Amino acid sequence: MSKSKALTAAKPRKDYKLLYYAIPFMIIVLLFNYVPIFGWIYAFFDYVPGVKLKDSEFVGLEYFKLIFTDANVWRSLGNTFIFAILGILFSPLPMFFAILLNEVKNGPVRKIVQTFTTLPNFISWVIIFSLAFTLFSSDGLITTLLLKIGIGTEGQNLLGDGNAVYIFQSLLGLWKGLGWSSIIYLAAIAGIDQEQYEAAKVDGAGYFRCALHITMPAMIGTFVVLFILNIGNFLNTGYEQYLLFKNSLTADNIEVLDLYAYRIGLENMDYSYGVAISIIKSVVSVVLVTFANLVAKKMRGSAVV
Repeated sequence: MSKSKALTAAKPRKDYKLLYYAIPFMIIVLLFNYVPIFGWIYAFFDYVPGVKLKDSEFVGLEYFKLIFTDANVWRSLGNTFIFAILGILFSPLPMFFAILLNEVKNGPVRKIVQTFTTLPNFISWVIIFSLAFTLFSSDGLITTLLLKIGIGTEGQNLLGDGNAVYIFQSLLGLWKGLGWSSIIYLAAIAGIDQEQYEAAKVDGAGYFRCALHITMPAMIGTFVVLFILNIGNFLNTGYEQYLLFKNSLTADNIEVLDLYAYRIGLENMDYSYGVAISIIKSVVSVVLVTFANLVAKKMRGSAVV
């Protein structure tokens, strides 16, 4: 065998099977995440439905300038920040829940708890709104029970209380996603070397010290990655939940930026302005995730995302 053939044989053969498997998902991402970016062009025209874009008036950056003078945008942005900050404050809870669930040694009990806490993630917000209305409206079950034991007042309606919007909606979101969000932490726990726990128990460490000195340090990397992703989605709170729970009493506090863009673009049919708001939101999200990644790089010595 010649020297060139020997070098060729020594090189590892490239396996493209995984790449082929990923192609359908890459196409889906391209179609649903990148192709719609071409729609951003509507923000630079005074588009009217039924009129071709080439026949629409070119307005340049007028809609972007309008954003900075629109009081409703700033109000919606403030609500978005409050919900996002509350979401970040609640973000460690799935990690703590995973640690507690991991300490449940009874297998069937642990599976039942994990199933019941994960199930709400697959329930639509329409059903959750119906459930919340049944429980917390002025004639709801929980409201009636609290009134009978002397807590609360006649006609109290948690769904119509503007002062309770932020914490109530954040708790609903936490309840819906707690079990689902804990799955990735449970996977991280499963990857921890069990010999570390055995060595710690030999040294006299209990469940609390094992969780504090072994489990939590092993999960910090996962938490940092998810935290950076949450920072990138700081303004992407969605609108389904807030659209369903919005009413005349809570409108000022519950309308987030996504819901405002939906109302402007689809309900008021001002598509160009709605697209401009979405563009600004996307640009800010990219800046936030870049900044968070730089901070993580400084703290950990390498970029996370």
